[in-house]
Amino acid sequence: MVKKKKKKTKIKKQIKIQKNKKATTTQKSSAQDDKIPIKKIKKQPTEKKQYIVNQYIVYPKHGVGQIISIEKATIGGIEINFYKVLIKKDKLTLTIPINQQSNLRSISSINQINKCVSILKSKPKIKRTMWSRRAQEYEQKINSGKIYDLAEVVKDLNKNANTIADQSYSERQLFEKAYDRLSSEFEVVLKASVEDVRKKMDKALGRTENIEAQ
Repeated sequence: MVKKKKKKTKIKKQIKIQKNKKATTTQKSSAQDDKIPIKKIKKQPTEKKQYIVNQYIVYPKHGVGQIISIEKATIGGIEINFYKVLIKKDKLTLTIPINQQSNLRSISSINQINKCVSILKSKPKIKRTMWSRRAQEYEQKINSGKIYDLAEVVKDLNKNANTIADQSYSERQLFEKAYDRLSSEFEVVLKASVEDVRKKMDKALGRTENIEAQ
């Protein structure tokens, strides 16, 4: 009799377990049915900029240039379209494949130039880090091709007539490099002469005529 009772209790437990399993599976299936399928949003493909002959552009490592022609060449059986870009200040002609034009950007707007002037007027950031590290940061900013970064470098490395003697040779070199890059873009955007642009920039920087003499 005891054995029969034990068997009955075991059977009852098994039935309960099976019922619980069925209940959980039905709950899961109902929960899955309730879930709303989420569709992945496809990113819109970014349109490549198209530049034209005689248009001014900025190439990060060299500054302002002008597209003098758009040409084709077959290299290794593949036809490649490329821009020929003249960098007047460096007397350099670059060949830039059109599929690598992410390195190029259009010249700035007048609003961006005005923002640069306000950056030049602001106080320079004084950094306490070693010059070698700062020089590397300035070099990266200059080669970034970003006009606001150029303006920041010019502002931070600018020295007035009283402190210019304390400026090191490498500081002076980086300043002049950034200054020339910035001024060349000012010239194109404002359609102004070299002298007028320098006067505008020097006025914003608070530089005096004594600096040019030195």
